Amino acid sequence: MRHLSFIKYAVLLLVTIAIPSFAAIGDEDFLLARAAYNQKNAIALSEYAHQLQHQQHILAPYADYWLMLLSLSEADNQTVVDFINAYSAYPFADKLRGEYLKKLGKEQDWTAFVAEFPNYAQEDAAVACYAAEANAVFGDATVLVTAKSLWLQAKEQPSNCNNLYDRMQAANVLSEEDIWTRFRLAVTDNRMTIAKGILKRSKSFESSQLKLIDKVAASPGEVLAKKTVSLNTRLGRELNLMALNRVAKTSSLQALSLFNRIEDNMLANDKKVFYGRLALYAAQRHEPQALDWFKLATDTVDFSTVNSSALKYSTPNNKVLDKDQLAWYARAALRDKNWPVVADVISKMDTSQAQEGAWRYWKARALKVQKQTLEANTLFAKLSTERHFYGWLAQDELEGFITAPPVTHKTTEEAVQAFADIPAIQRAVALHRLDFKWEAKAEWVFASQAFNDSQLLAAAEFAYRKNWYDLAIVTADKTSEIHDFALRYPTPYRIAMKSAASEQAIDEAWVYGITRQESRFMYYAKSGMGASGLMQLMPATAKWIAGKAGIEDYHHGMIHELDTNIDIGTYYLRYTLDLMNGQAVMATAAYNAGASRAKKWMADEPLEGAIYAETIPFSETRNYVQKVMANAHIYAHQLGLKSITLKQRLGTIPGKAVAVIPAINSDNIDLKSAILINDEQ
Repeated sequence: MRHLSFIKYAVLLLVTIAIPSFAAIGDEDFLLARAAYNQKNAIALSEYAHQLQHQQHILAPYADYWLMLLSLSEADNQTVVDFINAYSAYPFADKLRGEYLKKLGKEQDWTAFVAEFPNYAQEDAAVACYAAEANAVFGDATVLVTAKSLWLQAKEQPSNCNNLYDRMQAANVLSEEDIWTRFRLAVTDNRMTIAKGILKRSKSFESSQLKLIDKVAASPGEVLAKKTVSLNTRLGRELNLMALNRVAKTSSLQALSLFNRIEDNMLANDKKVFYGRLALYAAQRHEPQALDWFKLATDTVDFSTVNSSALKYSTPNNKVLDKDQLAWYARAALRDKNWPVVADVISKMDTSQAQEGAWRYWKARALKVQKQTLEANTLFAKLSTERHFYGWLAQDELEGFITAPPVTHKTTEEAVQAFADIPAIQRAVALHRLDFKWEAKAEWVFASQAFNDSQLLAAAEFAYRKNWYDLAIVTADKTSEIHDFALRYPTPYRIAMKSAASEQAIDEAWVYGITRQESRFMYYAKSGMGASGLMQLMPATAKWIAGKAGIEDYHHGMIHELDTNIDIGTYYLRYTLDLMNGQAVMATAAYNAGASRAKKWMADEPLEGAIYAETIPFSETRNYVQKVMANAHIYAHQLGLKSITLKQRLGTIPGKAVAVIPAINSDNIDLKSAILINDEQ
């Protein structure tokens, strides 16, 4: 009990700082139970679980759940199943089921696994691999074929998936070509450790090949220049493509020069693969040659001219361009204002990609330019009913003017109270009170997953009244037929926001648009990169701005003060807007990715703001800019400000010849969340 007393003292010390007083009997024991679980102290946890049950604390089942997790490896199957069934109304039940299924898979208890797996609702790669293996054990060989989707991924898989892949390879379901396909995915994604593991499955594997991979990864340019790796083997072909890919990420001209050295010995399809990767990186760097290289990647190849040994390794029916490459092919055409190519590329996308809002909008724009007005307007009409960036832009194309989006539904007090009475929501309130925000959101999602629009708006209203603006926004955003834009786009802290925007002479709707996207108005928000507060400022940025703004005695803790964060954030927006010559789209990009990048993404000639936003290389920043500008578009109505169309708000980005104010060490002070995502440049 001495150890138990220490836990109690430590937790009480923490909660005394974090929570001034407990709102319900048993809150203290709940926090102590969690501390015991974190320390894997089953004896202490058992005692607190018993106390919580005795107190009939609303969160007592969580302590039981934690205790079951600690004892899962020793518990018999029936005990676990009975526990899951007893707590089926709790979101943690399915999480426990997942852990139980992994235990059964590890023990190869396939009978119990197959009995429980149909009840599993979540997605987990480890469980999926066990499920495919279980079905194969019971004679369903077709599952091994469908399991190829698990194999054909560049990302690392759970270790237990190797057992499944062994079965697939033994059954000749996982072919040599499948091995090389995943190898290419891995090296293209710069996952060398995974690539080496994949290579070991090849019939031609030799241990010396692993060092060769390291050499190519370390010095791709040198390997190509000296023709170090022969093109006569499949590994040699793949490593040369890998080297070309790595060089092309940073320099198109160098990649082309090195490609010319080995081109004569490359297979026709491999040349197309090279041009496809070269074009992708060139398009992301906005190089004008990208369109030509995409064309070389997709031109029909006469395989009759390829000798028989080459045909053995060729894949003439292979779709060279993947989803990302097709998207950038279309974006390169947009930058070039080549509307026929835009339409043609979108027509080559698979159905799921072509139905994305972006490509339906740009297809309609391409058709409109080519005088196919009826077909274009049909696409615009359907898209204009959707409530997002491309939907608003489609509305502009049809109407030429803006109308306030209707508030078609206001929830009732009875509906809000009915939502509040749901046990899962009462648990969410208790969890939120004790700062268990992740668990609180899990309860919220679990309770509302099957809601209709009316119920979603009642839930959003409940969240709004609790000042849980993030949940209010996310929940109201899910409605499909009826909407309440006051809940989707709330305007908290109006006095402070309006005052700060006025002082900095910037658009209040834009400030709200930025803040909604940055923090969902949760002033305590903190990103994984360390940005904090309502407007998500990095510590170094906040300190620099505070000095510029004349805030005396500034210290890091002030970044979480609501008024200070707003004052610093709006000052920084004004600073960024000035750097971008008053271009809000560019300033938004700069706020997220840095001023130098925002300027780098300009074209030589004036560029439509929507195209500038569409062709931002970082997917994170591209989505950010589009959402912020769409937010600002709606907030103008919410705040009673002057209304303009979204297309007008996006404006025209001047060509690079137009002078822009140089940023003083801007990339050292405005780092927000600009992260290279995968291979994006």
